[in-house]
Amino acid sequence: MDETYVRVNGRWCYLWRAVDQRGQLIDFRLTARRDANAARAFMRQASETARCYYPMTIVTDKAHSYAKVIEEMNLGNGPDERIRHVDRKYLNNRIEADHAALKQLLRPKRSFRKLTAAKNTLKGIETHRAIKKGHFANNEAGILNEIAFVANLFDAAA
Repeated sequence: MDETYVRVNGRWCYLWRAVDQRGQLIDFRLTARRDANAARAFMRQASETARCYYPMTIVTDKAHSYAKVIEEMNLGNGPDERIRHVDRKYLNNRIEADHAALKQLLRPKRSFRKLTAAKNTLKGIETHRAIKKGHFANNEAGILNEIAFVANLFDAAA
């Protein structure tokens, strides 16, 4: 997990993102602050999204807020259920590379005017990227499967 910056109404906001070991996005959150409370809220949100999978290891950068929140998560766990926190320099390259690809898509937009517009746009971008990467159920390679998936998605929404 890691965070990056996004411009909203002339101010920098923080886009928190988490991916699994295969590079599949677990969840993201856009906040105005980068502190322990924001990290705690994001970790709670990501753990609710991935309810079936309890993390064994979390790889982050050296931000102090991550260590504090992971220690809080480990308080009620036994020694074999503890989450291992790894904060070495190049081990979070998967999420950093994913940030770079996302920034390439956001660069032509320059910035968002409202936080809600930014959140909704990022939801759409992340959904589109997940479909293009094939991170959905019963995926097979090819554009026809992507079209069928999107058609079923919108058919279910209607």
